[in-house]
Amino acid sequence: MKVLITGSNGLLGQYLVQRLAGLPGYEVIATGRGPNRLRMKSGYAYESVNLADEAAVKGLVDRHKPDVIVHAGAMTQADDCERNKDACWMVNVTATRYLLQGAEKAGAYFLFVSTDFVFDGLAGPYSEEDPVNPVNYYGASKVAAERIVKQSRAQWGIARTVLVYGLADDPRRSNIITWVKSNLEQKKKLKVVNDQWRTPTLVQDLAEGIRLMLDKKAEGIFHLSGKDMLTPFEMANQVAGYLELDTKLLEKVDASTFKQPAPRPAKTGFVIDKAVQELGYAPHSFEEGLKIVVEQIRPK
Repeated sequence: MKVLITGSNGLLGQYLVQRLAGLPGYEVIATGRGPNRLRMKSGYAYESVNLADEAAVKGLVDRHKPDVIVHAGAMTQADDCERNKDACWMVNVTATRYLLQGAEKAGAYFLFVSTDFVFDGLAGPYSEEDPVNPVNYYGASKVAAERIVKQSRAQWGIARTVLVYGLADDPRRSNIITWVKSNLEQKKKLKVVNDQWRTPTLVQDLAEGIRLMLDKKAEGIFHLSGKDMLTPFEMANQVAGYLELDTKLLEKVDASTFKQPAPRPAKTGFVIDKAVQELGYAPHSFEEGLKIVVEQIRPK
């Protein structure tokens, strides 16, 4: 199976390439903007592509004729999307249309990666059947892209996820575990939100869930997240406790403390029963995910 992965320099893209490139029967073409930033350099092909360039996208798909396209490339920082709506729309919506046109021509299965931010956060946790109602522009762009996917002639699946965490190859990329660890080791106080709820997702679990969808060419929407409903404060507290750092440096605050351009939904999180039953999806608990990431951080 020839798989084209967009966004391979991102956290999810990195783990998807690692997971799929090592499997028999998979041929992986990774794409991202600029040079390849993954540590793992072998077992797959890499091409730089600007997803906002229609001719470049269609040329990429025409050259490789993939059996599957996994569209993991996106503008995902909600505040950046709110500040630069044109760029957000181009990356998250228009580029999805270009890739879908390529998928239709190639007869490829198209897997689109989406987000819990398609929901308003008033009634979480959410199942796949719940109505979408985004509260920020990032969520609105993903709703628009999902609509395009659903209307496509290509065979398609949508994998929605929540607050993905894990260790990236790029040391500039932080996650809640490294953020808490770094600050508390320096004895810095941290204000952490305690009135938002999520089901945080270990990136290895998300990559495996997508692999399960690819193996079945699963159609429709699947919610792929962790299984624990936690606030960011509760996550930070678990990190500090596990690393034996001073939990008294953590201060509970509500979201109104931070002046952010993009509103956040209060309570999202996912019901993952469909993915568990139909795909065999089996995510780690946050405590287990925390241990996995800490082991990756520790000097070898």
